[in-house]
Amino acid sequence: MTSTAALQPDPSPIVACTVSRDVQNFDLLIEDMETELGENWGDLSFEDAQMFLGQAESDSLEFIAIAIDEEDEDDIGQVADILKAAKRKGVKALVIAEEVSPIALHQLLKLGAEEFVPYPLPDGALHDAIERLRNPPTMVEAGSTVNATGDRDGVVLPVHGIAGGSGATTFAVNLAWELANIHSDPMPRVCLLDLDIQFGSVSTYLDLPRREAVFELLSDTASMDNDAFLQACLTFNDKLHVLTAPPEMLPLDFVGQEDIERIIEKARTNFDYVIIDMPSSVVNWTETVLHASHVYFTLLELDMRSAQNTLRLIRALKGEELPIEKLRFALNRAPKFTDLTGKSRVKRMAESLDIKIELQIPEGGKQVVQSGDHGMPLAEMAAKNPVRKELQKLAQSVHDLNESEAAGG
Repeated sequence: MTSTAALQPDPSPIVACTVSRDVQNFDLLIEDMETELGENWGDLSFEDAQMFLGQAESDSLEFIAIAIDEEDEDDIGQVADILKAAKRKGVKALVIAEEVSPIALHQLLKLGAEEFVPYPLPDGALHDAIERLRNPPTMVEAGSTVNATGDRDGVVLPVHGIAGGSGATTFAVNLAWELANIHSDPMPRVCLLDLDIQFGSVSTYLDLPRREAVFELLSDTASMDNDAFLQACLTFNDKLHVLTAPPEMLPLDFVGQEDIERIIEKARTNFDYVIIDMPSSVVNWTETVLHASHVYFTLLELDMRSAQNTLRLIRALKGEELPIEKLRFALNRAPKFTDLTGKSRVKRMAESLDIKIELQIPEGGKQVVQSGDHGMPLAEMAAKNPVRKELQKLAQSVHDLNESEAAGG
């Protein structure tokens, strides 16, 4: 549809508008908009959008879909102004983005865009985004849905990336979500702790707010009881309980060993599984987490920096006589089964480091990045992704082992 058609009087109200430099660059969006809304939508240029949002004709709008690509990054300020105008009008906004930098995308989401959908549009993605706009999920604090029991003995599973970008947070978030959705009676209670208090991104990957309640909890763990811990947590889709990183970047020594001990103890005694997203740095309380863990997942990649950092970590743990046997090495972005050269490199790496790589996670492609940007686990956005399938199998294996040990005990 053209912008002229969008503004023509019509017996059916216009409930949505695409906003773009040229909507013809997004032909899949046109098709999906027609499928979802029929004739009840229009198209606006960047220049016309702000003016239209200030007119009475826009009163019937439910949302706008702002479609941008890399060429629009130079005009990101204009797009931001449109978002602000929509927010003033009470019109929701979703962003359709193709090859747009994460910085620009983050800026738009921070300014009030409720949804992000990558372009080319995955099947059903626009439909799902519109449904979420119309029926937003309610954010419920864990304290209002979970009673403090204090009588559990949860399995503690930290996840530590041996180098930046090794996929530890993706691993932690998706493993936690898979465990929370294990088909079991009763369903296991799962808590995800983001202990990377400087750059923790669990809240981003699950689209959860960072709250001052977390800072207050970390500031005074000595007075923390079960209820205070649970009230500092949030829930994702009423299943996964999350203690996010605090809203402001804090020094890693802001918390000490006793603080971490108390937090893990509260989580362990109220949940069946406790997944911990660790900072990549080794700090004075890393030892505390290692001792508390049942298995300590260590994420690495098939490159020299991962090999060198793994060697450093092993030497440090041996030097302090720490339980190195708890480490479980997982190779992210592992070569495919048919890549014999890659498989040979993995074998040589493991032999040279004298470690056993027990888990190999395949390359997940753009869907993994898009899932994180969208604030949704892979199971919800790309259920058939190979990374999701591998973590689903791992979660089932962890749960089966835990159940068998509990039955044996």
